[in-house]
Amino acid sequence: MSWRQAQLGDVIRLKRGHDLPTADRVSGDIPIISSSGITGYHNVAKAAGPGVVTGRYGTLGDVHYIDGDYWPLNTALYVEDFKNNHPRFISYLLVTLDLGSQNAAGAVPGVNRNTLHQMSVYVPDVDTQQRIADVLSTYDDLIDTNQRRIRLLEDAARLLYREWFVNLRFPGHEGVEVTNGLPVGWLQTTLGQVAPLNYGKSLKATERKPGTVPVYGSSGIVGMHDKVLVDKGAIVVGRKGNVGSLYFSATPCFPIDTVFFIAPERASYFLFLALNQFHFVSSDAAVPGLNRSYAYSLPIVMPDESTRAAFELVVGPVFEQQQNLIAANSVLAEARDRLLPKLMSGQLDVSGIPLPAEIGT
Repeated sequence: MSWRQAQLGDVIRLKRGHDLPTADRVSGDIPIISSSGITGYHNVAKAAGPGVVTGRYGTLGDVHYIDGDYWPLNTALYVEDFKNNHPRFISYLLVTLDLGSQNAAGAVPGVNRNTLHQMSVYVPDVDTQQRIADVLSTYDDLIDTNQRRIRLLEDAARLLYREWFVNLRFPGHEGVEVTNGLPVGWLQTTLGQVAPLNYGKSLKATERKPGTVPVYGSSGIVGMHDKVLVDKGAIVVGRKGNVGSLYFSATPCFPIDTVFFIAPERASYFLFLALNQFHFVSSDAAVPGLNRSYAYSLPIVMPDESTRAAFELVVGPVFEQQQNLIAANSVLAEARDRLLPKLMSGQLDVSGIPLPAEIGT
């Protein structure tokens, strides 16, 4: 096994992505890759796969690997020439380079490909690249498989909600009297009458202490902390940033000030899925956000207690499977992230690393 030091430009050649206005896109199966990942699909490819894309403007430092052909957008840089190096290995190499720290555009965050080409890197022979990529991609492939299963479970839960509470085909519906479009005992009300939206609490990244408590922002889990703000079973609603984003926390958590949360005593799987039917919109303020008074005014149908309890029993196992897969992915990602810097620096001999057994099945 041999390693050599080189400039990144000696290992790959990066190229700016290509413009593709929304109006010019045609429905197809070619992924459009921006600095933040897949942002749509088109019917024509601009680059042959496999491909590696990273942010040029906007989201800096994220690296995206694509197996097939794709269209890299102009907010991104993509590898035009791998120079006989292993594409998947190159994607892991770029992850270790902290490209987001190479901001060269002042007020508008951005990176210059010429600057990146001059970065010093450490690369092994192609056979070793292949073995390293095989080990690390096994973790990523398992994570991707679990993510697909998570999405299928989400779809199943949403379909079940629609079947029961939109199409009104819940167990025993044939014998239930319907008045004004609702089964007897059901109530047309508003979100404000059902569950208070509590404000999250400010917790800057510099104030967080190592722990196992997930910190929720409007984009999901944004870190960990050692203190709990809300017990398990809370619903988190994006207030600023990703307005209206929704998360169900199966473990105790800490929602920060970019979100609202519904406390566990008022939360339920039913309510979480009901909120997924809403179209939350931003306020017209200078800083867009979810107006609580507006959210409270949104209409919601509340079934009778026995129907809601029956639904919780049916949908609960679906959410439990989902949480098991999320936990499995956390374990896989942690293991991969421990291996990544050691394998990519040559500190650890890849020949002695076993492939992970599938977790979460």
